[in-house]
Amino acid sequence: MSEENTNKDLLEALDSVPQVTVGSVVNGEVLAIDNDQQVVVGIENAGVEGVIPRKELSSQPVEDVRSQFKVGDKVKVVVISRIGDDKEGGSFLLSIRRLEALKVWDDLKAKFDENNDVVVNAKVTRNVKGGLVVNVDGVRGFIPASMIANHFVSNLKQYNGQEFECKIVEIVPEENRLILSHSEVVEKQQAAAREKVMSELNEGDVVEGKVARLTNFGAFVDLGGVDGLVHISEISYDRVNKVSDVLSVGQEVKVKVLKLDEERGRISLSIKQTEPQPWDQVEDKFNEGDVVEGTVKRLVDFGAFVEVIPGVEGLVHISQISHKHVDTPADVLKVGQNVQTKILNIQPEEHRLALSMKALEPEPEGNDSKKDATKKVVSDKSTDNAPEEEKGFTLGDIVGKKLD
Repeated sequence: MSEENTNKDLLEALDSVPQVTVGSVVNGEVLAIDNDQQVVVGIENAGVEGVIPRKELSSQPVEDVRSQFKVGDKVKVVVISRIGDDKEGGSFLLSIRRLEALKVWDDLKAKFDENNDVVVNAKVTRNVKGGLVVNVDGVRGFIPASMIANHFVSNLKQYNGQEFECKIVEIVPEENRLILSHSEVVEKQQAAAREKVMSELNEGDVVEGKVARLTNFGAFVDLGGVDGLVHISEISYDRVNKVSDVLSVGQEVKVKVLKLDEERGRISLSIKQTEPQPWDQVEDKFNEGDVVEGTVKRLVDFGAFVEVIPGVEGLVHISQISHKHVDTPADVLKVGQNVQTKILNIQPEEHRLALSMKALEPEPEGNDSKKDATKKVVSDKSTDNAPEEEKGFTLGDIVGKKLD
């Protein structure tokens, strides 16, 4: 064979060796595992080697490299970059993890192109300003803060480590861009749950639920995938100033269904109406003539409302505050003050309780209190403008049976 033919055969052999380029997918064979737990790979038919760093071995953490990879194993890898400048003696940085990710990207894109209602499982890896970084089968995704829940979320840290079902909103594999929405999945689930709950619930039903979140105006209770609102006025018969003083998120509660608004998908609930009504206890607990201690809850032009037990208020008419003349109740009493009163009249069915403070005071000497009091009641028109529930006190209610 001539020297010319030999050189020609050598050039043809060199040309037949595959060129290893960054981004290409190649086959290889495990040659060794070094002390840094890196896998050394001989690239098939290329006559060059590459190395797979430990973090590039899999999308999942590899605890023991030698138990998963052995000399002679066949692997498929993607070329990340060249190591060294020597064209002939250089080697390459390789990755199995990124090859797995490429497949995931391709699969996700294909599903999204076929049906843009694709739902995937996403695990939160960390929170950043503006949203959550998540892992979807080894690829990085992002959930904007506005797409995490169907209500405003201020504390993003609470989601770290959690796993969500999310809908793909946007996917661009070339830019490693995967935008997800958890709120859309939640809304769809809640719509189905709301329809089911609405079809099964009736006004007046008493059911169990779990406190989902608290607001200044009440608490939202989860009834099984759909929330109902317990307004602050329906939490307790006692006055509630702050919802968090009485309820906590996750607390199990019994609620009564007050109203179902199917058109707007709203459910109004009450906790206090599942408990014994305070006025039901009044006849058993009190008698006319009893002396009771209470707290001034409200002051009005015609008297003061005093709470004797939680949820039960009685009226001390202005004429029953003192034997002395009282221009306005605020001149003598203040809200929150503890006072002793005498029960003049009980009407539990009407939710009315007539009280007197002056009946516990000695009458001034030389004062025809009966005559003066009767004259006062007949001429007093201060209750004429009272709300309906605060009217209806008879002469005996206001003056007291002691004066009969």
